[in-house]
Amino acid sequence: MSTAVAEGKTWGGGNEPLKASYGKMMMWFFIVSDALTFSGFLAAYGFSRFKFIDAWPIADEVFTHFPFLHGVDAPMYYVAFMTFVLIMSSVTMVLAVDAGHHLNKSKVTTYMFLTIIGGLIFVGSQAWEWNTFIKGDYGAVQTKGGNILQFGKYVDVNGEQKFKRVAVRDIAVNAHGERVQHERSNGLWFVGESSLPPYTVDEVIHGLQAHKDVLVRTQTINEHGEKTVLSREASLEQIMKNGKRVVEGANLQVNEYGSPLFADFFFFITGFHGFHVFSGVIINIIIFFNVVIGTYERRKNYEMVEKVGLYWHFVDLVWVFVFTFFYLV
Repeated sequence: MSTAVAEGKTWGGGNEPLKASYGKMMMWFFIVSDALTFSGFLAAYGFSRFKFIDAWPIADEVFTHFPFLHGVDAPMYYVAFMTFVLIMSSVTMVLAVDAGHHLNKSKVTTYMFLTIIGGLIFVGSQAWEWNTFIKGDYGAVQTKGGNILQFGKYVDVNGEQKFKRVAVRDIAVNAHGERVQHERSNGLWFVGESSLPPYTVDEVIHGLQAHKDVLVRTQTINEHGEKTVLSREASLEQIMKNGKRVVEGANLQVNEYGSPLFADFFFFITGFHGFHVFSGVIINIIIFFNVVIGTYERRKNYEMVEKVGLYWHFVDLVWVFVFTFFYLV
């Protein structure tokens, strides 16, 4: 008898270990397992980043765009805006959960709606950022060894000489007339060809020779933390000897900003996180309509709002780490 009493006091949790319902426990299990997945991805990114630290793209030079502000150099501004929106959506989710504890249906509805809007803005912003990253801005030449050569010139900024990027399209000279895409209809029937690059290396060489003030910048970072700019003679020599093809934008094969590995990790990790945010938005919409029709009001319990809130906070927290790794470090 005394043994049974002791065992009962030792457990004491009934069917709610740690005083949490089954649904909350399962959500915590999912969050922990998903956190380990993201940790593995970010650890792999960190190892790759430091292995190629002398040739890794500089985030301030990659993420410089802002919607509707063409030609304005705004490094990290839009990414900071996206982060602010996602964090504020986490705040509105906290307010929705608190309103649920007080069984205040109207406030839960309002704050859930604001959370959904914040999530949609973030997903849309990430889609815009992907599109901008894929299209590129200036273009570059890839060498036979896979390195990236960019173009620019020194300009005077408040009495100081600074290197300003120049787009390939602004210097390339059409030296060979119209190029013809190789297709099955005008070649071997079993041979296809990927889309033609925007310009040939020869056209870039002619353009570089015609623009005396344009220099080549390599992807190697010097002791000042800046990309290495070659002399005029070295620029021409590097392009003429090692130039392989012209690239614009970034994809899973090439990256005009530097190492292709950066683009691979960017698409995979931000895409994986974006999928989580999109899934969270869908779940929030479902819970929102259940709130509107009074499902949880009749149950006298808004625990579903709290459970989806745990997931949403996790997604926000993961973005803080992604933002730190990709954009700040």
